[in-house]
Amino acid sequence: MYPSIKQAEQELELAYEKNPGPWTKHSKNTGIAARNIASKISGMNAQKAYVLGMLHDIGRRVGIVSIPKHVYEGYKYCMEHGWDEVARVCLTHSYPLMKAEFNFIPDTEEEIFIKEHLLGYKIDDYDRLLQLCDGLAVDYGFCILEKRFVDIVRRYGMWENTLQRWDVTYNIKADFEKRMGCNLYDVLPDIGETTLLSPPVWQPDIKGFSWK
Repeated sequence: MYPSIKQAEQELELAYEKNPGPWTKHSKNTGIAARNIASKISGMNAQKAYVLGMLHDIGRRVGIVSIPKHVYEGYKYCMEHGWDEVARVCLTHSYPLMKAEFNFIPDTEEEIFIKEHLLGYKIDDYDRLLQLCDGLAVDYGFCILEKRFVDIVRRYGMWENTLQRWDVTYNIKADFEKRMGCNLYDVLPDIGETTLLSPPVWQPDIKGFSWK
């Protein structure tokens, strides 16, 4: 299950009141990208894709938190509302390598929980769509993957599996473009203009905060 578009928009508004920041605009744009791509692919539901995109980062409603924490909090929040399909992408969108992300024994409550769930999932088109669209949307619009990748590395740093994650994302892009019959950048509004913008990299205003 997943909420209506109106409910999803209201959830984002309430989440912004609890934790203001550019993440809610990024979320709305992720939903737009997912909707526009899904509308070009036979068998996909564009409205569902839009809602999943808008709420993929809803775990950030609790405050400025680490990647595993916002994934975990998003899953819990959505399951409390009965939105199991949204809860799923809250988990999967940050882990394009899926179970291969966890070639180690996690030691935090959140990562243990995430690993257990990812091991039980068989990735589907909506998981893959949100993994892709998370890399196409910024708070001020849309951009090519390369720019978003650099933006993320500037904020989080390079990880051991960063290049593999990029390769998986490019493969998802190629697969969807084949099924769409066009370049997916063609369905993202004003991407040529917004890709050329270079706003400062956003950082949380908290001393000692760790992204990991």
